Amino acid sequence: MKSMFEGKIVLVTGGTGTVGRAIVEEILRHDPKVVRVFSRDESKQYDFQKAVPREKRLRFFVGDVRDKERLLHAMENVDFVFHTAAMKHVIACEYNPFEALKTNLLGTKNIIEASLEHKVGKVIFTSSDKATNPCNTMGVSKLFAERLVTAASYYKGKNSTVLSSVRFGNILGSRGSVIPVFRKQIESGGPITLTNPAMTRFVITKKQALDFVFKATSLAKGGEIFIPKMPVVRMKDMVDVMLELYAPENKRKSVKIELIGAQAGEKSYEELMTDEEVTRAVETDDMFILKPQIPDLFEREYHYPNERPPAVKQYTSHNDPPMAKKTLRKLIAGISADY
Repeated sequence: MKSMFEGKIVLVTGGTGTVGRAIVEEILRHDPKVVRVFSRDESKQYDFQKAVPREKRLRFFVGDVRDKERLLHAMENVDFVFHTAAMKHVIACEYNPFEALKTNLLGTKNIIEASLEHKVGKVIFTSSDKATNPCNTMGVSKLFAERLVTAASYYKGKNSTVLSSVRFGNILGSRGSVIPVFRKQIESGGPITLTNPAMTRFVITKKQALDFVFKATSLAKGGEIFIPKMPVVRMKDMVDVMLELYAPENKRKSVKIELIGAQAGEKSYEELMTDEEVTRAVETDDMFILKPQIPDLFEREYHYPNERPPAVKQYTSHNDPPMAKKTLRKLIAGISADY
């Protein structure tokens, strides 16, 4: 990590969000020259500044990824870009589809063009499991953004910029995740609103997500999509464990569970890799790596340490066994120390 970021200038879009801020804080531990925090939320930037008043290596840029001119100014002399800015809420994207496209798709296009113009060293785009076989606007926009990042590796010519994507599932405890929602509902006496007891999701902790993003950054050659191996959680198990953790024992039975059904754009299970993608993937101990669909357009070869053909035909939360409640309980209980 230190050898990667020491003395470097780094830009993080969405740098006040859960993943973006965590990336910023971790990079600061490895002696960068400057870390630029780019986001449109000036209130969160103010809170961030107040939290680290003596940190002189931080620069705060109020701006929107929809604004290419602003990005061009922010990206001057940058070595690494971590693009985490996005519209992420499935329902919000369903009701505001063109706004989602302007941020997630056109915003990514602006990131690519600005990084190529400034010859940035590496650009890492954070995607989502919802980009796999998408059934909602958010997933479609993320899939299209992945394709833009990969395509840029085709058309960049002799430009040395490396652009790759990472694709992972739900970050436990992040803003908008079910854990803070369920906990608030439990502590207020219920009801807990559950879409479907059998619904399954891929999950990852913030620390695991960070470790994965940085490992992918070190491995990236251009155009790949990196996918971590992630545990699966059944939503009814999540509710049961959170009741054990946050409801007094004498009141657990009185907290009602209200089944509300799948919301707009929701799947009953998530996917991280399709059967088609498996045909061009390799597997390592902790991840899958999707090679570009037209690798013969590249002069470089795509090889990674300890790679092997994938042992799966597809990678879905429906096919993997869910995490044991005991393990899930320990994971959720430890989140307060991680966040």
